[in-house]
Amino acid sequence: MRSFFMAPVVVALWTGCGSPERRGGDDTGADACVGLECRVVNCAQRNMPETTISGTVFAPNGTLALYGVNVYVPNGDPGPLTDGVQCSQCQAGLAGGSVAQGISDAAGMFSLTKVPSGVNVPLIIQVGKWRRKVDIPEVLACQDNPLPASVTSLPKNKTEGDLPKIAMTTGGCDALECLVRKLGVDGKEFTTDGGTGRIHLYQSGGATGLADGTPMAQADALWGDLNKLKQYDIAAFSCECSPHAAATPAMMSNVKSFADLGGRVFMSHYNAQWISGSATAPQPVWASVATCNIDSTPPNSTGIIDQVNNPKGAAFATWMTNVGVPGAQFAITDSRESCTMVDNQKAERWVYVQGSGTQQIPQNFQFTTPQESPKDNRCGKVVFSDMHVSGGGSSGNFPSSCTAGPLTAQEKALAFMFFDIASCVGPIL
Repeated sequence: MRSFFMAPVVVALWTGCGSPERRGGDDTGADACVGLECRVVNCAQRNMPETTISGTVFAPNGTLALYGVNVYVPNGDPGPLTDGVQCSQCQAGLAGGSVAQGISDAAGMFSLTKVPSGVNVPLIIQVGKWRRKVDIPEVLACQDNPLPASVTSLPKNKTEGDLPKIAMTTGGCDALECLVRKLGVDGKEFTTDGGTGRIHLYQSGGATGLADGTPMAQADALWGDLNKLKQYDIAAFSCECSPHAAATPAMMSNVKSFADLGGRVFMSHYNAQWISGSATAPQPVWASVATCNIDSTPPNSTGIIDQVNNPKGAAFATWMTNVGVPGAQFAITDSRESCTMVDNQKAERWVYVQGSGTQQIPQNFQFTTPQESPKDNRCGKVVFSDMHVSGGGSSGNFPSSCTAGPLTAQEKALAFMFFDIASCVGPIL
């Protein structure tokens, strides 16, 4: 296989028409090419197959295939990504336009057809603000050009590409930061809020410091300041083993405002308080979506993927099989029951366990924000999970606070939702 390398995208190639063989056939009228379109060979005229680029998109660890990731050859400079909360809707299209585009399927695979041939063909792999830009040294015309995982994995650090800016709170009964570490993000990207990493850790009942002993700021400093929250693209809250005793109505309002502005919120177990309120902040924030006001243990621990109330349910079930979790059911370690009601008209349920009789106890669900707006005007996402990272909580300093081992079935399910929450809101047009 030819060698591939990470390199800055060569903008000059996006603006020149260097090939004598064009899709339209001549230089005039509507058929005249623009940019890299000029390097698309008409293989049909040669009675040969189309020029294609193919591969599999992986998480930063290079081993977990990912569903629903955009892969495209841009026809112009996509420009830089901006940190912080902003409205991100799918109808905005792909930055820089596209000569050829595709989306990774439930096996993580993609194939782009009628791509430009020649040297230094740019390729972008992107979901939300996870973005990798590479130059393919050479694309051979009228044949498939398979790419290795080293090229098609999402970036694990800033040198490989763009990562969203993420705030994560640690928890004594869950450790979402450890899941992200397992997904291959470089340890140097985990810092305090004063560091240069893309993932800022805040203590809230779990790990309290970094490996060098640097203490993390308290989570209250994040929740209590909307302007601080707005610096991030995603905010993930690990389970503290009980509702946050210092939660205030202002914090509740801040978290809602962050999501309403386009932020992504991923919350675990006792963080259901941000939906239904708590003793210290009883005002429900998203009460019409779900009622999450109990703490119980389901009668069984078999997770069932919801393929009825979730438009991605079938793809999710197929993806789980493809990554080594056969069927649409899997065992859950430490399952919980926090919610007595989830409105399936307002939220997409991902996983549930069967309760007594016909009762279905939600383990994971997602909804878009602001809920008060028509669906087409929403641009934020919230995920709630009663399904913990199977390694449990964290304490001490990160990353020694994390347990080792391969991804479990429930961690793979959480990984699917973690990357899905980063994606744009609404149908891809």
